[in-house]
Amino acid sequence: MLDLDGVVWVGGTVIPGAAAAVERLRRVAADLVFVTNMSALTVAEQEAKLAACGIDASGLVVTSATAAGRLIHPNEKVLVVGGPGIVEAVEQAGAEVCSSGPADAVMVGIDPGFDYDTLGRAMRAVRGGARLIGTNHDPSYPTECGLAPGGGSLLAAVAAAAEAEPIMAGKPNRPIVDCVRSRIGDTGVVVGDRPDSDGCFAQALGYEFALVLSGVTGAEDLPVSPAPQLCAPDLAALVDQMGFEN
Repeated sequence: MLDLDGVVWVGGTVIPGAAAAVERLRRVAADLVFVTNMSALTVAEQEAKLAACGIDASGLVVTSATAAGRLIHPNEKVLVVGGPGIVEAVEQAGAEVCSSGPADAVMVGIDPGFDYDTLGRAMRAVRGGARLIGTNHDPSYPTECGLAPGGGSLLAAVAAAAEAEPIMAGKPNRPIVDCVRSRIGDTGVVVGDRPDSDGCFAQALGYEFALVLSGVTGAEDLPVSPAPQLCAPDLAALVDQMGFEN
């Protein structure tokens, strides 16, 4: 299972060697799933972004929004704080997206347009009885300009204002574990750049954790917990370390 941000790309820039490393994994018949906590893009948009990198990922992408959609019931009203990926998941669950309360649920992910008004609408909906659902807890994610605020930082603001405990969907939580376990089987490797999401996700699945240092976590941050079984500068070096031929 391959993470995307910090593993395949950083922002809009492909990490050198990542696409070739994915193809090397394919040649040894590895079952691949791309699992990301980034909820902003739809599944098709993530697949298209991978295709632009030279990686065919049709039907192989699972997002935190996909997992969060499993927590929504048909005909519910959901206030969305986030992007098209969340809207897609809500609509696929048979629910209605609304812009203000009353709502049955408030779903929070990454939202570049997040502001005080958005915070207020989400807070009031939760205080009015809506379930607070977080696509992911990640406080940041890597970009070409350094770390940027992640969906978890916005979720923390809503949770604090509403004085509510969110229900979590993305890595390493049960909804996304349930989404992907059947695709790989009883053994596998989770490749990621965040111990608190990817590493704990591997633990929840009972898989090995392979940490790459091309995203949020750098060599200066080692050691980390949970400790990875494998650690490499990037995906290409990891595949080298695993002994797969070019």
